[in-house]
Amino acid sequence: MSGFGGWLAQFTQVRGAIGDLARDAAADAEWPEEPDELETYVDHLEAAGASTAALETLAEAWTQYAARQ
Repeated sequence: MSGFGGWLAQFTQVRGAIGDLARDAAADAEWPEEPDELETYVDHLEAAGASTAALETLAEAWTQYAARQ
């Protein structure tokens, strides 16, 4: 896994919201690989019925990811 999904995978052992998101992504066989854009992951979580909190965590995680690119 590369891109955002690969970056997010490093947080699977972390407590808190980003760790929850990372574990959910790791367990999700449909987690998108590409395109590596925030909208891709927002669309995926919305289609899965994710909570507002999960979408906020995704946005925060994306901001951290994008800052490292």
